[in-house]
Amino acid sequence: MVYYPYIILLIYVLLHSGETLAANPYVKKVITPAVSGFVESVLNRSTIPGISMGVVRLDQSRQPIVELAAWGRQTEESDGHDLSPDALFALASCSKAFLVTSIGLLMEDYAHGRNVTPLPSTVEVFDWDTKMNDLLPGEWALEDQWASAKTNLRDAFGHITGLPRHELSYRPGDTAVDVVQRMRYLPPAYELREHWAYNNQYANVSYDTFVTSRIIKPLNMSSTTYSPSEATRGVRRIPYWFSDEVNDLFAGPGGAISNVEDMSRWLAMLLNGGVDPQTKMTIVPASTFANMTTARGIENGAPAGDVSIVGYGMGWYRMSYKGHDVVWHDGAIPGFSLLVAFLPGDNLGSAILANMDEKQSDTMSILCRVIDETLDLPQDVTPMNRMNEMNTDEMAVDSLPLELNRYTGTYTNIAYGNITFCSPDSSSSYCERVLQDFMPIEAASGKPLPPARLYAAFRRVWSTHVRLRHTSGNSFGLVLSAPFPSGYGHEKTPFEYYDSVQSVGRVEFVTGGQNVLGFALITDEAAAAAREMRTNGTLKMIGDAWFTKS
Repeated sequence: MVYYPYIILLIYVLLHSGETLAANPYVKKVITPAVSGFVESVLNRSTIPGISMGVVRLDQSRQPIVELAAWGRQTEESDGHDLSPDALFALASCSKAFLVTSIGLLMEDYAHGRNVTPLPSTVEVFDWDTKMNDLLPGEWALEDQWASAKTNLRDAFGHITGLPRHELSYRPGDTAVDVVQRMRYLPPAYELREHWAYNNQYANVSYDTFVTSRIIKPLNMSSTTYSPSEATRGVRRIPYWFSDEVNDLFAGPGGAISNVEDMSRWLAMLLNGGVDPQTKMTIVPASTFANMTTARGIENGAPAGDVSIVGYGMGWYRMSYKGHDVVWHDGAIPGFSLLVAFLPGDNLGSAILANMDEKQSDTMSILCRVIDETLDLPQDVTPMNRMNEMNTDEMAVDSLPLELNRYTGTYTNIAYGNITFCSPDSSSSYCERVLQDFMPIEAASGKPLPPARLYAAFRRVWSTHVRLRHTSGNSFGLVLSAPFPSGYGHEKTPFEYYDSVQSVGRVEFVTGGQNVLGFALITDEAAAAAREMRTNGTLKMIGDAWFTKS
């Protein structure tokens, strides 16, 4: 079957004089009708509107051979086949490799006396073992004093500081200094270097000018930007999640915006060991390339099917797939799922960009199919599933210990801020506004509602509201959501957005007599279990945060 009605396919072959496709053994076509059919099957079985993909190899003279393709929908107004390879996508955590590369370039500048970025006078050696405390004197501090003193750049970029995700602490209007200074109030889950725990709590600085001048422009990545307002392509059912202000804050760990055309240039350079194959300019110094791609932490210590254990370096995961070495990173923010990967020993790179969130398993299955096609491997794709969805509609099996109105009111935490819960019967003007945001959505869902439920406005980077539904005892199921009571775009049906993994959890209230004393917020069960092993097990100690009732 031919898929050209569904695919826009561009093949750029950059060969030296006199060579043809037929004469070049490296120019086996990868995005074949069979691969296109596989991508179409992914679109058909999922809710992904569209997928854009680039595949990169190098020929005998180390020049890039690039295939670009796109399937499906970009805009609501389209006939369903308007997505093109130049469409811009948020790269989310695939941006981390740019950040780590930039730090490596700063180290290289410092080592050769070219540094124009001032460092504190106490820093005598600037490398991956430089302590965060020395780089940010007076600002850097973790709750654990030993970890605060010993954490270095390698620990921070490798996610082994012991600090798990605390993304509900991010607030619109935060500065980098706010994020850093708040870290001292965030409870860790593990000892320093004990356990890999993903987070975005980087000591971020404004660096888009630096990364543009040292990486993006030299590679001629002309469409890549860190400004959502400049990225005019890519329409989804929900709006682009980050404002320019918030995107500046997360520029390093998750703020790049690009397309498969530009990412193919990035991948060609990585396949060439950090050197741009066309200009011969070193983009990623050899020492940085080695450090960022060498795994030191273990993300998943058990092999699964065709996939080995998964390690993490700095900005890159590393694993083996059917015996082939794969360096990769995925990313996700509302509206996007991304995957960027290269196989250094097999001369293959690929960028897979999908305009729907929570589709990491789908993008990984496409990567595996591309690898199989390129390397003539058996096409029995069984990709790892890294998602672990929670049931957010669990109904209570017993009654609340206290009347529901006892649980309403304002609670506070120094790092996370204040939150004020309302019951369905609350009548303040604040509660009326909050309830009106949820009422159309609950009516449209048609699902039965438990009598004991609470609501709050909680404007953070990843959410705007909170809803709680009683499950048992003093426990409530938690969803941090962004309600759209009037729908969005052409779709006028009320709905709410939330990440079914990162934006759910539970709240455990603690009572004394007829009063509610506070609650523990738990969104990371593994972190809570680790804290419980280290403490006496009280809810105040094991949660992501303890909120005291005012």
